[in-house]
Amino acid sequence: MANKERPVFLTDLAQTDPTLGVLRHAALLAEAEGAPEDEELDLLYGQIDAGLLLDASPSDLWPELARGLMRPAPAKMLRILRDCAGLEQILPEVEALFGQPLLSDEPGEVDLGEHVLASLDEAAFCEAPLAVRFALLAMHVGKADSPREHLPVHYRHAERGRPRIEAMAARFAAPDACRELALVALNESERVHRVSKMRAGPVAAMLERLGAFEAPEAFERLMTVCACDYRAFPGRSGQPYPKAALLELARAACAEIEDEGTEATGEARAIAIARAFQSRRWSDDD
Repeated sequence: MANKERPVFLTDLAQTDPTLGVLRHAALLAEAEGAPEDEELDLLYGQIDAGLLLDASPSDLWPELARGLMRPAPAKMLRILRDCAGLEQILPEVEALFGQPLLSDEPGEVDLGEHVLASLDEAAFCEAPLAVRFALLAMHVGKADSPREHLPVHYRHAERGRPRIEAMAARFAAPDACRELALVALNESERVHRVSKMRAGPVAAMLERLGAFEAPEAFERLMTVCACDYRAFPGRSGQPYPKAALLELARAACAEIEDEGTEATGEARAIAIARAFQSRRWSDDD
């Protein structure tokens, strides 16, 4: 949209709080069909280059950033900010992911920064809540500086990622739900991606650890994070996430088992899951 067509409320916001106007401007450009016009990008770049984003407290930026993440095109908003040199100013941890390789089931590797943007598109498509979108934004930040000799494997990235996620959440004064889900996703998403029918005992332990029986809403949010992360890989957009279906089968198999807080409960759940998975190890014939 050209300058003369810019909405009045955006003009008012830019005048009363130019810093917040920058983020709102990027979010609105992301919602427009097609690529932003050069005139608008030049204006946005000029505002960012003038240091408007650096002048504000990150906690003051959070409401506009959260608003942009919850709009229909969060990835496009972040890409526009990146093209205008703004992403590195407000989310340097995310900017650092671009150019880093990520293993894929398909031939070749994917760019980690592009993968994060694709996962946010998937989150927007399924209308995921803010905590899910923040987790997708933050869960990979420990991979930005993985030792080159290990790439594309990101060895011990969770150790580097935890303090960075904590710092991001504290800097923006993000809700506790955002920080907590991002940390759980950091530690558990790769385990979820590796869930196997042949390991009923570990599946039972995972469900207990993730609160699948006592806190189902938190568990469902993590499944949404993992599903969006899965669908962000090339060729998977919009596809069902098989691990979520497998874990739901396991959880349903345990529905009638009373939690007594003992080892016997865990064993009973493992047996029920194994039967649901049709595992030989725990079959009635053994």
